[in-house]
Amino acid sequence: MQLTGTPGGDSTVLLIFWIIVNILWFMLLFTDLPDRIRIYRWERVIRYRLSQIENMASEARKVSEDHLRELGVKEPGPLIDNFINNNFMIEPVSIEPTDIIRRLGHLIRIRDDKIKSYTLSALPNLDQARRQNIAVILEINWVFNLVYRVVRHYYLLGKKTQNWILLTQLVILLPTLIRELEGFKKAVEPFRLGIPVGDTAGPMVVSLLAPGADRKPIVEETVYSEAEIEGRKVLLIKAEGPGGTVGRPGEAVARLVDQMECRVARIITVDAALKLEGEKSGEVAEGTGAAIGDPGPEKIAIERAAAKCNIPLDAVIVKMSFEEAITHMTKEIYEGVVKATDTVKRIIREKTREGDVVIIAGIGNTIGVL
Repeated sequence: MQLTGTPGGDSTVLLIFWIIVNILWFMLLFTDLPDRIRIYRWERVIRYRLSQIENMASEARKVSEDHLRELGVKEPGPLIDNFINNNFMIEPVSIEPTDIIRRLGHLIRIRDDKIKSYTLSALPNLDQARRQNIAVILEINWVFNLVYRVVRHYYLLGKKTQNWILLTQLVILLPTLIRELEGFKKAVEPFRLGIPVGDTAGPMVVSLLAPGADRKPIVEETVYSEAEIEGRKVLLIKAEGPGGTVGRPGEAVARLVDQMECRVARIITVDAALKLEGEKSGEVAEGTGAAIGDPGPEKIAIERAAAKCNIPLDAVIVKMSFEEAITHMTKEIYEGVVKATDTVKRIIREKTREGDVVIIAGIGNTIGVL
């Protein structure tokens, strides 16, 4: 016997299906169900990303605490906590731009002095270079703490207000943010060991140009040396090594220009620069301007000195990723440093004459480089 469906049964199934589809369309178009689904989905993603940040922060902190114990600190936890909880800086008023650079520079110096005093009081038996490295390690822990608290704030705010747009923005930004935080986590090790990082490219170029030159202090945590290159008198500026500091190269350049009474043929700045995706690490490029990535005071000091005396300003950069800039120097970056050294020599040879005075500023963290 063959069984077949009745016409009435088929129409009933179609009617039920049509009703279900219309109910779903109504819920999707006229209720907040899609938003609730998005919120539920993004909540799970952000919670996972927050746990990633927390784990990275914990790993960086563990390495930091172990290192502080090696240096004789019995209870490193309170030392780190006190630093990360009391280290913010309020930016100067920008609605009135008059002397904003001077005010910003003043605040940066006060903050730097506060950090130096803190590390000196906590680690009085260490030399200056090691205290500088510890200060950078504490700053890394501060970055993790700040990023975690900010991400958690917007996550809880978006969840509390059921703002799926805010949560979506977080989901979009977090992969890039975590990628950068991976670099910060890896950065603890080179500063613990005191070895050069990618950002040391500028100071290393200066060191390669005049390896045996006598380094003389000129401004705080900044030194200069004199050398003869291609028949020119060259004044080389870098942060005072081998500790993890960037010095004050802008102030140093301005002071040397004043001392030379503007008799300077050229100013050349050398620094690490973030590469674009698709570019090769270690590539060297030459341009115009002050190659320095500070908040403003040091860069403007170089530009003002050059403009006042009508001195040509050249920039030489070594390209690298953000992670490469703050972690141990790779073979590709070192090869870029050697190429940048040759580029500086070529600029001196082609764009100045024998007997001229040239200032070269190696910008960047000088950790591991004298």
